[in-house]
Amino acid sequence: MENQDKEMSFLDHLEIFRWHLIRSAIAILFCGIIAFVYKDIVFDIILLGPMFPDFPTYKALCTISQYIGFQDSLCLTKSPFNIMNITMSGQFAAHITTSIFAGFIVAFPYIFWELWTFVRPALHASEIKLARGIVFFSSGLFLFGILFGYYIISPLSVNFLGSYQVSNIVANEISLGSFISTVTTVSLANGIIFELPVLVYFLTKIGLITPNFMRIYRRHAMVLILILSAIITPPDIISQVLVSLPLILLYEVSIKISTNVLSKKE
Repeated sequence: MENQDKEMSFLDHLEIFRWHLIRSAIAILFCGIIAFVYKDIVFDIILLGPMFPDFPTYKALCTISQYIGFQDSLCLTKSPFNIMNITMSGQFAAHITTSIFAGFIVAFPYIFWELWTFVRPALHASEIKLARGIVFFSSGLFLFGILFGYYIISPLSVNFLGSYQVSNIVANEISLGSFISTVTTVSLANGIIFELPVLVYFLTKIGLITPNFMRIYRRHAMVLILILSAIITPPDIISQVLVSLPLILLYEVSIKISTNVLSKKE
C-alpha cells in the first residue's frame, strides 16, 4: 500500500480526495433531506426551542434561582421577543439552509471518517495504532460542543440579546434569519472549537507544535480563549466564563495529547 502511495502522483491523490468530498456531500444531502422532511421537529422543537420558557436551560436556571434564595429572578415566564419573517422567500430559504446545517451535523462522523480514510494510508502502523478510535473521539467532541453551544450558550445569547432594549419605546421583533443565524452559528462554533485536541494531535504529528511550545505560550492561549469567548457569546461575564472554562480544560488536555504523541514518536 505504501509503495502504491509513493507511485501515485499529486493529481491521483487529488482525484481520490475529490471522491471523498463527493461522498461526504452526498451524506450531507441525504441527512439534509431527512431534516427537510421533518421540519416540525427541526424548527418547532429544536431550533426555536431556546425562545420558549419551558426550554431545559431556563427551567434549570429557575430551579437554581429558587434554591439559592433568589426566588424567580432567573425564571423566564414568557419569550422577550417575537420572531417574524420579512421577505417573501425568507421561510423557504431558512428551511433550506437549516436542513443543510442539520445534515452537516448528523453526517459529521461519516465526513470525518472519509477524511481519516484519506489520511490514514500516509501514516505508519504505529501512528495508526496510536490514533485508534479517533473517529469516535472526534465525533464525540464535536457533538458535545454542539450540545454545549445549543443548551448553554444559545439560550443565554438569545435571552440576553432578545430582551435587551435601548428604550421601552422600541419593541424587539427579531427576524427569522437573525434568530436562526444566532443559534446555528453559536452551536457550530462550539462544535468546531471542541475539536481542539484532534487538531493538536495532527499538528504535533507533523511537527508544527510541541508540548513545550503549548506550555510556554499558555498565557497567550488563555488571552486568545477569552477573546474568542467574547466573540461567540453575548457581552456578559457569565456567558464568557461558561465558554472559557471548557476551552481552558480542552487546552490542558491537548497538552497531554501532544506529550503522548511526541513520546510515541521518540
